[in-house]
Amino acid sequence: MAEQNDDAEKTEDPTQKKLDDALKKGDVAKSQEVSTWFAMLGTGMVVAMLAPSTADSLSTALRGYLVNAHQIPMDGTALHGLWQATGLKVAAILALPLLLLLAMALVGNMIQHNLVWSAERMKPKLNKISPLAGFKRLFSAESLVNFLKGLVKIAVVSGLMVAVLWPQRDTIDTMIFRETGVLLEEVHILVLQLIAAILAVMTIVAAADYVWQRQRWHEKQKMTQREVREEYKQTEGDPLVKGKIRQLRMERSRKRMMAAVPDATVVITNPTHYAVALKYEQGMGAPVCLAKGTDQIALKIREVARNHSIPVVENPPLARALHATIDIDQEVPEEHYRAVAEVIGFVYRMRERGSWRG
Repeated sequence: MAEQNDDAEKTEDPTQKKLDDALKKGDVAKSQEVSTWFAMLGTGMVVAMLAPSTADSLSTALRGYLVNAHQIPMDGTALHGLWQATGLKVAAILALPLLLLLAMALVGNMIQHNLVWSAERMKPKLNKISPLAGFKRLFSAESLVNFLKGLVKIAVVSGLMVAVLWPQRDTIDTMIFRETGVLLEEVHILVLQLIAAILAVMTIVAAADYVWQRQRWHEKQKMTQREVREEYKQTEGDPLVKGKIRQLRMERSRKRMMAAVPDATVVITNPTHYAVALKYEQGMGAPVCLAKGTDQIALKIREVARNHSIPVVENPPLARALHATIDIDQEVPEEHYRAVAEVIGFVYRMRERGSWRG
C-alpha cells in the first residue's frame, strides 16, 4: 500500500539526470505565447523599417508587366522563363524581411532554452494515432486551457482592433479617395498602431503564460520517492551490493594483512584493544607497518604473532599513537622514531640473550 502511494505522488524535485534526460528527448519548458510575441515583434520591425522600401522595390519590379502586358510572350518556353525571372526578383526583394522574421522566431525559442536537437519527437508512437489517446488529449485540461486562451486572445485582439480603428473610422471611409502614396502611408501608420497595441497586451499574456508553462513543466518532471531510489541505484549502484563489495574487500585486505604478520619484527599492543605489527631490517629507512587493528582484529594479530614466535610488547601509549597515525605499508612517522627504536632495540637485546619466549 505504501509503495502504491509512493508511486502515485510525485513529491520530489527532479534530479539533474532527470532534467538532462528530458532535454535529450526535446522535453523543455516552452511558451508558444512568447514565440508569438517575438514573431509579432518581428512583423512590427518589418512593417516599420522594411515595408516602404520593400513595397517600392516590388512596385518597380512588377510595374513593367502591367505597362507592357500586351508585349509579354505567352508561349510555353517564354512563359516559363518569365515566371522564373519574376520569382527570383520577388525572392530577392523579400529575402531580408523573411530572414528578419526567421531570426525573431529563433530568438523567441532560444530566449526560453538553448537550441535542442532531438529526434525523439519525430519517432512514431502508437498513442499519437490512437483514437482513444487522441480523444483524451482533445478533452484534457490542457486542451481546455488552450481553447479558452485562444478565445481570450481573439476577443482581446478584436477589442484592440476596434479600439485602434474606431477613432479613425472617418479617415478610413475616405481613404478610397486618396492618392496611392498618401493611402499607403496612412495604412502604414494604422498597421503600426495596431501592432503596437497588440504587442503591449501580448507582453502581459506572454509573461504570464511563460511562468505558467514553466511551473507546469517543472511539476511534470517531479519524481516519486521510488523513482529517486531507482535512479540512485542506476547511477550510484545498489547500496546493498556496494556494502557487500566493501565487506568483501575488507575481508580480503584483512587476510592479506594477517598473512604479513609472521614477517613482523615486533607487535606493539595496548594490551587488549590495539595491536600494531612492525617490520624492521638492516638497510630500511624506518620500520614499516604490516598490520594494525583494534579489539577482535588486534586479538587475531597477537594470536598469529605468538603462533609464529613474533615478540609482542605491551606499550599502550605507543600502540594507540601508532594506530592513529600510520597506515598499512607506511613507514613509522618521524615523531615516533625514538619510542619505536627503543622497543625494537629491546627485542634485539632479548633475542641475543636467548631469553625471549614470545
